[in-house]
Amino acid sequence: MVGFGVPADIFARYHRLKGSDVLMVSGTDEHGTPVMVAADNEGISPAEAADKYNRAIREDLRALGLAYDNFTRTTTANHADVTQDLFRTLYERGFIFEQSMLVAFSATTGNTLPDRYIEGTCPICGFESARGDQCDNCGNQLDPIDLIDPRSRVDGTTPEFREANHLFLDLPAFAEQLADWIGKQEHWRPNVRNFSLSYIKELRARPITRDLDWGVRIPVEPYASDESKRIYVWFDAVIGYLSASVEWARNRGEPDAWREWWQNPDARHFYFMGKDNIVFHTIIWPSMLLGYGAGGELGGGRRPLQLPDNVVASEFLMMESRRFSASRGVGIYVNDFLSRYDPDPLRFYLTAAGPETQDTDFTWSEFVRRNNDELVATWGNLVNRTLTNAQRNFGAVPRPGELTQDDRELLRMVETAFPDAGREIEAARFRAALSVVMGAARGVNEYLTRQAPWALIESDRERAGTILYVALRAVDSLKVLFTPFMPFSSQRLHELLGHGGTIAGELEFRTVDEDGRSHEVLTGSYANWIGEWKPSDLSPGQKLQEPRPLFTKLDPKVVDEELARMEKAPVS
Repeated sequence: MVGFGVPADIFARYHRLKGSDVLMVSGTDEHGTPVMVAADNEGISPAEAADKYNRAIREDLRALGLAYDNFTRTTTANHADVTQDLFRTLYERGFIFEQSMLVAFSATTGNTLPDRYIEGTCPICGFESARGDQCDNCGNQLDPIDLIDPRSRVDGTTPEFREANHLFLDLPAFAEQLADWIGKQEHWRPNVRNFSLSYIKELRARPITRDLDWGVRIPVEPYASDESKRIYVWFDAVIGYLSASVEWARNRGEPDAWREWWQNPDARHFYFMGKDNIVFHTIIWPSMLLGYGAGGELGGGRRPLQLPDNVVASEFLMMESRRFSASRGVGIYVNDFLSRYDPDPLRFYLTAAGPETQDTDFTWSEFVRRNNDELVATWGNLVNRTLTNAQRNFGAVPRPGELTQDDRELLRMVETAFPDAGREIEAARFRAALSVVMGAARGVNEYLTRQAPWALIESDRERAGTILYVALRAVDSLKVLFTPFMPFSSQRLHELLGHGGTIAGELEFRTVDEDGRSHEVLTGSYANWIGEWKPSDLSPGQKLQEPRPLFTKLDPKVVDEELARMEKAPVS
């Protein structure tokens, strides 16, 4: 969530409030060995494992409020069609070629060992638990044969390597174009740009087929007739953004609508992820897009598919100073977290203290501190005391008298937070944007403390009403400013202030029928949402609802309880 989920949603929600046309798509990546490993561990088929985790992930994303236009999956017929079209086109253009490679087999069973069934020491950084396809420590792609002291994750034996023919993507063919393109992306985060430029220096062709029976079928002979070979997930997964867009268009009954996003040079593409996925989005996917151009059945000879405008990759999030690891029981599942806590405090924490530009550490003590000292004591307290005083003494938004200089300066301060926070969000500096908004909330708190309208109710009711009117307008504006970060509490506040309509409503699952099969996607009807990225024009006389706290103060003993729970119940 800290890498792809919350940052992407902040970005999309901001742009929707600003009035931009937004298409936010993704899906569960269900091919390749990770699903096969999970299926084997649980004694079920890969298809059953894919269904299980797709359902769980969709529910988590909806619970966290990630406002996708289409969150789908890669086991659809549509995705297979789009993937095969790109593969076939690149093959026909000479960017995919056959070459022999060493394939790992189990010394115990004689069966093929998929890449992620193999672990060993990374030859680049020395990490002792690198996978056979990628090192999670340094982010570099690997082949099993690259590992030092490779071993089977199944039984610990050393795999046997035998030669077999496979198809390779000719990445070196795009090296010059990639270097020129990446070199111009000075707005990218330094970790993304520097890693990518360094990676290009030793670019080599990558195998994009494997000896598997789970995945998209290879559309060129003789591989198309071979039941034991499939397109590998390295090639398949990144195409999911495009195939999800094609599916979105078909679901709308406008099958060509995706072209306005992918073949329109005015459309801007932003990708969100953790840093271990940088190479797929700055090297492999751009190479595929360059090679495909405007060709293939999908492209239809029109404009070429557009390259990424920004690849927003976060660093790693640690857990109480330890690396997240499901096998080692270090981590937190979203559904488990949300069974005890609200989603907005988590979204707030992952933005304010997340690994935007450097590795950071999730600790329960810091989560409780930020919840209590920042959300409850600053923003929640401002909302509660403003609405309580206004509702108790006036029942509605008071009609103001003449505004003082202090009143006008406060409203100007809040007004400037819109362009200031907006610039930071557009530059993918979400922590800085949230800091701007929190700073504005602190400024309104200071104004209220300074003006003390509750002390003036008896002696100067008109002035007290004017102060509360100014504070309510500021709170109404802050509600919008906080919406991309904390949509659930912002919608509740929207209603407490007496507004109708939706600025951040419920998301929904919809069933998509396809070739006699069906699957569910996460989506929403965002065209009906009424919020706008601009200061409040709250009307005097608007009836206020009975105030309710936006956030819950957490008992400090939560920290010890959660640490004990983590030690007692390893993640499975």
